[in-house]
Amino acid sequence: MLTRKLVLLAVLAAPGTSLAATTAHLDDAGTDIHNVASLQRGARNFAGYCLGCHSAQYVRWNRVAADLGIGEAELQKYLLPAGARPFDTMTSAMPRAQAAEWFGNAPPDLSLIARSRGVDYLYTFLRSYYADPARPTGVNNLVLPNTAMPHVLAHLQGVPAARVELVTHGGVTGQHIVGLAEGTPGELSAAAYDEFVRDTVNFLDYIGEPAKAKRESMGVWVVLFLLVFWLMTYLLKKEYWKDIR
Repeated sequence: MLTRKLVLLAVLAAPGTSLAATTAHLDDAGTDIHNVASLQRGARNFAGYCLGCHSAQYVRWNRVAADLGIGEAELQKYLLPAGARPFDTMTSAMPRAQAAEWFGNAPPDLSLIARSRGVDYLYTFLRSYYADPARPTGVNNLVLPNTAMPHVLAHLQGVPAARVELVTHGGVTGQHIVGLAEGTPGELSAAAYDEFVRDTVNFLDYIGEPAKAKRESMGVWVVLFLLVFWLMTYLLKKEYWKDIR
């Protein structure tokens, strides 16, 4: 269930047709790439729910294991697909040609998706599916209307219903989506599902730049070094110039 007000598009759907598309304010993902436990859960979620269709071809399993403190035994047991080796990249077994035929578009590689779309976009997108019988997959999405991606997490979240209002414009009455309403329940509570999505998006943020957490940690020490170096330089300058003045 989205927590922020939806912005309506000036698009109307004729009665009896698919509901009109809307766009949503993006919710704050609240991710933290320094939270290793969250990243470990996100890696599990990615391997279990995303890797069947999506790859992350610029990241290797052993790099993920090393960064997130995952032992080789746990990597083999919980994350690696059958036949994959620790030094392999995170590649989906789904053939791209067949995927394009099945879905209309081949599922994109997710290595840089958090950098290109942003974590708030991904977090809101995965929580914005709603039932739409007019769509081939039976669902639609507030953030990306008419998306070809099915709601693969429907058994966890459930399938919300669209909350609509009738709007008349130019003598034509149509339905406008103004939010999400309770629909088919899933296995998780709303709060637990939000946490599941947050962990997954956090992992996608991490694989977009695996060195980001280390870079940010080092940045603090670099700034402190520069401040100390500036102070020493300033004191040395005063010492050199005191007799000239």
